[in-house]
Amino acid sequence: MNSPWTTDWTTDRRSLVKGALAGSAALLLGAAPASADVPGPRLPATPPLRLPAPNGPYSVGSSVRHLVDTSRDDPWTPAIGVRELMVTVLHPAAPGHRFPRTPQMTPDAAGHFAGLVPHIRPLPATGVDWAATLTHARTGAPALPGRHRRPVLLYSPGGGDPRTLGGSLAADLASYGWTVVLVDHPGEASEVEFPHARPGRERVRPTTLFGPPDAATYRTMIDTRVADLRFVLDALGLDRVGVYGHSAGGAAVAQALHEDRRIVAAANLEGYLDWADGELLPVARQMTDRPLLLAGTEGFRDARLDRTWGALLAHGGPLSRRELDRTHHWAFTDYAAMVPQLQRAGLMTAEQRAVMVGPGEPRVTVPAVRNLLRSFFARHLPARG
Repeated sequence: MNSPWTTDWTTDRRSLVKGALAGSAALLLGAAPASADVPGPRLPATPPLRLPAPNGPYSVGSSVRHLVDTSRDDPWTPAIGVRELMVTVLHPAAPGHRFPRTPQMTPDAAGHFAGLVPHIRPLPATGVDWAATLTHARTGAPALPGRHRRPVLLYSPGGGDPRTLGGSLAADLASYGWTVVLVDHPGEASEVEFPHARPGRERVRPTTLFGPPDAATYRTMIDTRVADLRFVLDALGLDRVGVYGHSAGGAAVAQALHEDRRIVAAANLEGYLDWADGELLPVARQMTDRPLLLAGTEGFRDARLDRTWGALLAHGGPLSRRELDRTHHWAFTDYAAMVPQLQRAGLMTAEQRAVMVGPGEPRVTVPAVRNLLRSFFARHLPARG
């Protein structure tokens, strides 16, 4: 079978993507729904959506951590007084099935997500039990014994997306020997569930951003994400890590690579490399001396992506670029497997599927994304057995 990845990057090969859905900066579409901060009702649903199993030789364990940065105020809700993060840690685990499979979303988080999702993505407003999907990680499963500390990868999700929608790719990486830390960015993620409430926020914190951000807001997003990632390195005592991110998360990890020498390699999954006002990010204005992967989809590519990625590529250096055929922007997330199931259930149209993940079949696109990320990090931050 021919590879689904292509590397030609000419600017006139197809028409440009237009509309709000085409922009990685288009976090949340439309006005804020009145019920966005209230869990929606549980409705009759299709069978639970299934995520593809990881392919590596190891089982995967899962744990959640609450990290508090007392040196920063929250940029979106300063009344909180600190910057809080929630992270999920996936690691190679000892084999066994006595630990329960981790849900993709908890019931409370899923309730908030269900009330918000039809306003932010072309997804069904009813008929899906978002709390029913299980990951292939097991909560509390102990780490696989080993003499060496396993290399760590950090993940930053796309604008508006919670970290939980990046779990399938992360679990696959963990099954091959990496420890993967999924990082939420509260205030712009659709919802983030904390262990408890505190002054300034409820226990489940919904997004504060609706509609495409202006340039100043987008700059705050990327700056905050870079600071979040660097704080996670501090809080977890990490050095020599890899990072990867989707959309706004892709821009953030590329910039974090530029700013922090503890990051040895980064993968930008379709994030623009400018401040949304035409000014390039510092990483795109200068040559990088550490490996950076730029991976995109056939359906999302536009003039802004060509311009901002082209500026970086013109410098040369340890850069690589790939484009995945028959896909669209969210093919790098769990939606790659979930959206086709929703279409088969009659809850999404072919057009809505194409806008989300493209017409490609998950049996092709999911392994393609997994193999690309795994081979990239295997070269630059190899996992140990």
